[in-house]
Amino acid sequence: MNELMTPALAGAAAGLGVAVPMGAMSVLLLQEAIHHRRTAVAAASGIAVVDLGYAALATALGPWVASHVSPVEAWVRLASALILLTIAAHGLTRSRHPPTSKTPPGPGPNPAPPALEARGAGRSPGGRGAAGGASRPVKAFARYVGLTAVNPTTALYFAALTTAQGATLGSGAAGAAFLVGVGAASLLWQQSLVALGALAGSRISDTARAWTFRLGYGLVAAYAVKIALPLP
Repeated sequence: MNELMTPALAGAAAGLGVAVPMGAMSVLLLQEAIHHRRTAVAAASGIAVVDLGYAALATALGPWVASHVSPVEAWVRLASALILLTIAAHGLTRSRHPPTSKTPPGPGPNPAPPALEARGAGRSPGGRGAAGGASRPVKAFARYVGLTAVNPTTALYFAALTTAQGATLGSGAAGAAFLVGVGAASLLWQQSLVALGALAGSRISDTARAWTFRLGYGLVAAYAVKIALPLP
């Protein structure tokens, strides 16, 4: 058991090393959690799955991944930046007309609180809203898997790390323990961001929430420019 603890802890450190830096995906995840926590939980799982997948690939084929991704890294970075800029532009456009959570006056007895109303949006039982609410986490999971997968930095990070580990991850059990550590640490961090975003979202006004979206998507745009440079 002790011989598996070392690679597991190394995997946990590697997972935190790639997850903790607050890049564009972290900002998007926080935005998602403010809007809809259940969707953000699925999105966070998608990010962790990609981290785990790249770690598994690198553990098996570390040197091969590094040698084949490096020649086209600049073009992959540029494609990633264009995707992020599109997301930022769409988010900034939507933030100009944020949806209000106010309930219009009507004959109903106790209107639902804004937070509950926002969380319940699209969940009408038995209707199209219920179906849309059920599919939203699945779509978020797939979207965040795709957005995270196009970033070559994660692949190169794990390739360099596992290559440096060398014989330490030579056995199947040690490699598995390393991957468990990576997946658990990444998932824990991403879900912590979801909890933070959901907590903030339930305590801020509509105006403040709109400004957090503008700031967040502005950061996404700035990060997109950063990763695109130098141009290929």
